Amino acid sequence: MRIPRSVEPLISSALPNWDGGLLRGWLCMVLAALVFLPACTKRGPSVQPDAMVEAHSVLSPGAKPADDLRARLSPLAYAVTQEGATEPPFANAYWDEHRPGIFVDVVDGTPLFSSADKFDSGTGWPSFSKPLRPESVEVRPDHTSGTERTEVRSAKAGGHLGHVFDDGPGPTHLRYCINSAALRFVRAEHMEAEGFGAARGAATTSTLPSKESTVCAPSTAQAGAAPPGCRASTEVAILAGGCFWGMEEILRTVSGVLETSVGYTGGVTEHPTYDDVHTGRTGHAEAIRVIFDPEKISFRQLLDDWFFRMHDPSTLNRQGNDRGTQYRSAIFATSEEQLVEGLAAKARAAASGRWKGPVVTEVSRAGEFTRAESEHQRYLEGHPGGYTCHFVRD
Repeated sequence: MRIPRSVEPLISSALPNWDGGLLRGWLCMVLAALVFLPACTKRGPSVQPDAMVEAHSVLSPGAKPADDLRARLSPLAYAVTQEGATEPPFANAYWDEHRPGIFVDVVDGTPLFSSADKFDSGTGWPSFSKPLRPESVEVRPDHTSGTERTEVRSAKAGGHLGHVFDDGPGPTHLRYCINSAALRFVRAEHMEAEGFGAARGAATTSTLPSKESTVCAPSTAQAGAAPPGCRASTEVAILAGGCFWGMEEILRTVSGVLETSVGYTGGVTEHPTYDDVHTGRTGHAEAIRVIFDPEKISFRQLLDDWFFRMHDPSTLNRQGNDRGTQYRSAIFATSEEQLVEGLAAKARAAASGRWKGPVVTEVSRAGEFTRAESEHQRYLEGHPGGYTCHFVRD
């Protein structure tokens, strides 16, 4: 773009020390901005500033809400908050969390519950007598299980949290049965730094009766019936087949698998560590705990299509270069149905002709699972060149 010669004397008289080349470049940018700016700002209906800030805080540029949430949330958190799934009891992050603090919405960070209102209901899910503020949650009828329940959702983000029942301790006699995966715990000593200082008093002052009194009150359910509870829509599988690094790297990407964690189980040593188990004297196996959606992948499929194809179940107490009982092949059933299915899957593997020797996989009832140290979780994701002897066989 050139500046007309007839205009240059006018500019020179107004700016005696002007640099023609420099000013021409500057004016080009100004004129280009005047031409293209209106087109760039025509983006459909106008949005008020407050709404723009709110939208930006939730959505990534150019991303759809569901796509953005899938990227930000774990598969289990997404299944719970956006699809109404219920995580397994006792195999979740906060069922036994009793330190002072608050529980915020995993989707948008809204404070929802306080540890001061949390009690041990014996159900295996986080249980609260009330929310931090009544307006932070909303309830609605839920008929999805064939019986009428009352669903609890986050009022602001709209995500599924859990259900509320009338069998809790006084004074409310309510039990908010909430999924850990829908929450993020903020410890009291970190609340100020994370911007939750105003709620710190609620997190440290208990409003519940003494611990001995926090037992579930009689429900309005039929006399003699078991008190209502959260019904898990997910399942837990605990499997062992050699070094847990390689097992997790394969299983964590399987469709229908919501969460994986590696650890130790099947032995006698309490609170085992990696160094303990590595000696081969604890009786524990390196194992992986898999939380999965049975609507998307069944336990049978998990065993037939993945477990019995990703390791060699015919080698006793050995996988690849690893030797010892801690590397044994095992299915630790978390239910009677899994026990039956595990034995059947073992028989199918033995009859498949895939293995030269007999299948020696142990099938037993699951005991306590101790989560391994953080450096072992999803190890091969952070160390893609690390050791593994696992691969999916044809």
